[in-house]
Amino acid sequence: MSETKRPKSVSTKPVSTKPAARQDGAPAAGPAAVLRISSRNYSSWSMRGWLILRLSGLPFRAETVSPDDPSTRAELLLQSSSILIPNLIHDGAEIWDTLGIAEYLNELRPEAGLLPADRLARARCRAICGEMHAGFHALRSSLPMNLRAHVPGFTVWSAARADIERICKLWRDCLATWGGPWLFGEHRTVADAMYAPVVLRFRTYDVALDAPCEAYAKTILSWPDVQDWIAAAKEEPEARITELEFDAEF
Repeated sequence: MSETKRPKSVSTKPVSTKPAARQDGAPAAGPAAVLRISSRNYSSWSMRGWLILRLSGLPFRAETVSPDDPSTRAELLLQSSSILIPNLIHDGAEIWDTLGIAEYLNELRPEAGLLPADRLARARCRAICGEMHAGFHALRSSLPMNLRAHVPGFTVWSAARADIERICKLWRDCLATWGGPWLFGEHRTVADAMYAPVVLRFRTYDVALDAPCEAYAKTILSWPDVQDWIAAAKEEPEARITELEFDAEF
């Protein structure tokens, strides 16, 4: 087993304890939904929930919160059923799980095509989304999301390498079966939102990819919503790095 090559620690400024609202695809008259997220720079699950909402077309407002701060935590518990992030609040419903958010939005806006229309494709989509949701722990802990960082020459240890190989196999199988450029053909689905943060991790740590996976990674990076998320992360004042914590996973 090779060991992870860790970069030198740098500094980090804590995320603001005050919720910060941001319009995300909402009309001027006001959004009907609120999505609570954490740091755009570090939180891969916040990114997934946000991308799924953008795919759905449901107007919403994103609020950045820091559930690790005790005062914010207490305030969130007074307002919500959970402090877990992301948390979608819409029309009396509150959903604090990414797959739960995806299923809720698929029922609410079936015309958005969050899941493939074909039964077999839909089953595979749910399966690989579930695998992302429940697995790949070595990848998450060894290659944490950090959009502002770039770590050339990063050595990936064997357990994380196995996760990377499994992810690439999933991508290759989907691209070969449904023809690309997205995992399930010509249209984006929940699966692309679930794996988009993985692409960003691969870029941060210079993970080499084979031709089909590299083409898919470039497709993800060309997605306007992904570009919007990255731009917002770089503008996020509380994401200024003063200390890089490589064992943290949001």
